[in-house]
Amino acid sequence: MSNSKTNRPKMTRAEAGRLGGEATSKKFDRSFYENIGRKGGISTSENHDADFYQEIGSKGGQATARSHDRTFYREIGRKGGLR
Repeated sequence: MSNSKTNRPKMTRAEAGRLGGEATSKKFDRSFYENIGRKGGISTSENHDADFYQEIGSKGGQATARSHDRTFYREIGRKGGLR
């Protein structure tokens, strides 16, 4: 499929997202991302209860367990104990 105006192939959603993300990262600094992350976290906490966080935490833990071995857990356990 091509774009009739430029006679180039249409951009996929992934390509458009990547280009938009790169443009945004050039335009804004770290504090912009911190601010939108904070706003998103507040909004999520206002719209979801503790069960939601328990469920996503469990899913994340299961995904981590599938992709890491015992050495990984030993290392993060050691780091956590160094506080």
